[in-house]
Amino acid sequence: MIGLNQQQESNQKRPSTWSTFLIHFLFPMTVLVLLSNGEDVYRKIFSSVPSSSPRPTSSPLPREESPTPAPLSSSSTLQPAKKTRYQDEVNAAIERKLKTSQHRERQKSQQRQSDARIKNGNAKTNSKTTNFPNSPQSTELYQQMETKIAQLRNIYQTSKSNPNAETKERYLSAITLADYLKHRDTVIHDGGTYQMEAIEVYHDALNTLQSVWREMIRDGQDTRQPTIDIENIHPSTSNYQSLNRELFLDNPSKSIEGLLCATHTNLAKTYFLSNMFERAVDSYDECLAYDTSYMDALTYRAQAYIILGRYAEAGRDYSRVLEMDRDRIFVDAVTGLAKVLSAKEEDVIEGGGWDWDTLVQLIEREMPVQEDAYEASEAANNSAGEKHYADSLKRMNHAMFAYHDGKTKDAASAWKYLKAGNEYKMKTVAPFNANLEKERVKKVAQIFTPEFFPENIGSSTKTPIFIIGFVRSGSTLLERILDAHPLIVGTGEDSVFNGRLDYIRNEIVKASVSGNLGTLHSVVKKLADDVVLDMRKRWEVIDANARAVELDEGNEDAPESTNEERHSPTRFTDKMLTNYMNVGFIHLLFPNALILHVAREPMDTIFSAFKHDFPPGGFDYTSEFSGLAQLYHSYRDVMEHWDKVLPGRVTHVRYEDMATDLPNIAPKIIEAAGVPWDPTVLDFHKKKHAVNTLSTTQVRKGVYSHHFKGWKRYEEFLGPLLKKIGGRV
Repeated sequence: MIGLNQQQESNQKRPSTWSTFLIHFLFPMTVLVLLSNGEDVYRKIFSSVPSSSPRPTSSPLPREESPTPAPLSSSSTLQPAKKTRYQDEVNAAIERKLKTSQHRERQKSQQRQSDARIKNGNAKTNSKTTNFPNSPQSTELYQQMETKIAQLRNIYQTSKSNPNAETKERYLSAITLADYLKHRDTVIHDGGTYQMEAIEVYHDALNTLQSVWREMIRDGQDTRQPTIDIENIHPSTSNYQSLNRELFLDNPSKSIEGLLCATHTNLAKTYFLSNMFERAVDSYDECLAYDTSYMDALTYRAQAYIILGRYAEAGRDYSRVLEMDRDRIFVDAVTGLAKVLSAKEEDVIEGGGWDWDTLVQLIEREMPVQEDAYEASEAANNSAGEKHYADSLKRMNHAMFAYHDGKTKDAASAWKYLKAGNEYKMKTVAPFNANLEKERVKKVAQIFTPEFFPENIGSSTKTPIFIIGFVRSGSTLLERILDAHPLIVGTGEDSVFNGRLDYIRNEIVKASVSGNLGTLHSVVKKLADDVVLDMRKRWEVIDANARAVELDEGNEDAPESTNEERHSPTRFTDKMLTNYMNVGFIHLLFPNALILHVAREPMDTIFSAFKHDFPPGGFDYTSEFSGLAQLYHSYRDVMEHWDKVLPGRVTHVRYEDMATDLPNIAPKIIEAAGVPWDPTVLDFHKKKHAVNTLSTTQVRKGVYSHHFKGWKRYEEFLGPLLKKIGGRV
């Protein structure tokens, strides 16, 4: 633990002979790659990031496909549209990120040549390569999505370069590509590979759409006229007004203003995924300038407001959506409003939003309707309807849990709703496979032995700081403490290292089989350098956004996050909690980098995970006792394994120590990071910083300890879970 056992390098001598290398490194690595490529379920559990991004919304009812109308022709030359706000400030970052995409075919050829050189023992790779065409994120889904992207990109580039292409063909091909790039980055979590490209393509589509819109206004045409009869597409359209009626249409069927609103909204969601929250708000505002009641933009602008700590505005937006959304399509507004009411009810009310009583009345009125709809969908074998209404009921029950847990303090009622909400969630999830989970841990222990790690391999850099642990263990507090230091930057929760892990594994095996240890050393160093390079590029984009916002607000001094010293960070945090499974690979690439494991009182951690609704993905099984207990045991088993195999390599930090003794613990954390102490770290909660995490509202309050042993309020209901955890409580 920090303050007890400081990080230390093991003095154990590593074997260095070629035969030992083959037995203890190459063979286990090859086995691990083969296993990891063949077991998609493990990737879903351990290599996915719980996405905090806005979820796509869709109708629970099937929608008829509409024929694609003829392309819109334009007889006049389109004039350049007004630049999107802040576009200039981020152009440099976008251009850097897009260099690879613009020369994809050339780089594929270079990659093949590089692979051939590696096999010949003479690896010389291009240090500027940032995309990995041969990387097996080797799931079938990954390959299918890469193929689809290549197809859509070709269509877009062809229509853009063709002077005879119809205007509608150009903007629809751009929107289709950008939408798919955004979708891909919410499914494949590899550090936001296509986010910058999606942003640039959205801007291109918007420029064309705005030009068309201006021409139609000039010619007196209706800019809100869809190309088809809306009522024939979905019966629910009669419940909505203005552009909200077009939410049920595909892109070719939308009006020009409907497309402008939808495209600004999806651009905003991409900014959100990229941690550019102020830009996201601006883009939502652009949409709402066309229609102030557009529910998709209101719902997810509220989510961005929460990240920025603007609870009054968030509560107002959520309340407006709940007033308009008769069919409860945007169920995120229910739990969103509950979240801001739990954080700052007085701010929400003063801002014109609902209070708890109004929300509770709506839920109590709507829940029986949703239950009937769920049962009807189940009887009709309508899986889309089942999933939608189960999600809606989950959210309503979780909102009622928040109300009774925080407002009425009625533990029995709170538990009733929490249990019901989690049961609805598990109705849409495949049963947990405990045997697969145990086997995963067993393989890690078998492969990563003390003899596995070759001597003198990896990068000497200390730039990355890896934060690992179990979910809901206090990692956000630890990252905020680090990020408050002027030389340390937090880069978000979409881990660059984890996103490249499949590629890293395969490249190491390819270098190993070359029979040249020098090649292996150079390849591993190159892989490590590329991870650090992408961390810095991600920070540059986020920092460019922060500086643009400061300047736009008239703050030429640009304090705190934009001062001179902040522009030269020497450390970047990589917070991916489930990387506790990947400590072996972290150590292989970065033997000198700090690995911080944040640990919290077991039942506080476990119950906090159980009561939180993680986005769909790897943490679904924290909502039921058996899966949650097994995941926790796996985490503890793996952490104990690393302490045995790499003694002293992981630095352990107790959450309770940070919360109760920050003035003494924070300097030790900063010392472990290898940077000089800065007393402003203790005021981390006063820093102007957006926090995209489930702990957003808590971390803004600073450190507090009143929630210790919070699970005790529900101890009578947690008996079966306590038994499954056993002595580890």
